[in-house]
Amino acid sequence: MIYFNKILPVIFSPLGLLIFLLIYGILRKKRLPLVIASILVIAFSLPLVSNKLTQLLEQNYEPVDPYDVEKADAIVVLSGMVRTISKNNETFYEFSDAVDRILAGVELLKLNKAQNIILTRGKLPWNEGIPEGEFLAVFVKSQGVVENQIILTENVQNTNDEAKAVSKLLPQNSKIILVTSAFHMPRAMTVFENQNLIVIPYAVDFRFSKNKLDFLDFLPQAEAFKDSSFYFRELIGRAFYHLRY
Repeated sequence: MIYFNKILPVIFSPLGLLIFLLIYGILRKKRLPLVIASILVIAFSLPLVSNKLTQLLEQNYEPVDPYDVEKADAIVVLSGMVRTISKNNETFYEFSDAVDRILAGVELLKLNKAQNIILTRGKLPWNEGIPEGEFLAVFVKSQGVVENQIILTENVQNTNDEAKAVSKLLPQNSKIILVTSAFHMPRAMTVFENQNLIVIPYAVDFRFSKNKLDFLDFLPQAEAFKDSSFYFRELIGRAFYHLRY
């Protein structure tokens, strides 16, 4: 199932559509599909377009002052912020852009918004090294959090697994502060609320950049195409969980 979840967004992403149009146009010797493919690759590669799509993903949430967050039974920090690096047969770990997730979780804990922080043992079949939550537990302790405040879930592969694993650790209708990236929060809310948990969203890792327009926003860039593709991948994920629940 995890492979299906990863492959499906690729098929229905801008990249998948472009590949289809190119193959169709070449095999059928038709110019129109090639022209459409060219227009799409340029459009989705514009920072102006990708930034707007990112804004749409995050539009339901905004940064919240941690002091204003109400208290809960636990703080839940979702995985998805660690890279595994291998060198000389040794495994190292490095934070990605989503490091705000764990930093926010530690901050909320230190503000006594809950007595425990729950970390998920995220690990995909192709990942090497220890589950992410185990690395994060070591990091959290280095930030002054005592060990008996840290709770680790069983191994998980996706957001749905995380919700089920967390629900096993808490009584029904427990109140949690859910910490994840702003783009990911809508589908995370869907699955966690389905597990009879009262969810207080705490969105971080906002990726929409509110900058003045300049000529660079109208020049195609590979990073912009990646961000545009990410928009469609996230929409597919949301649709999947909404249909499921």
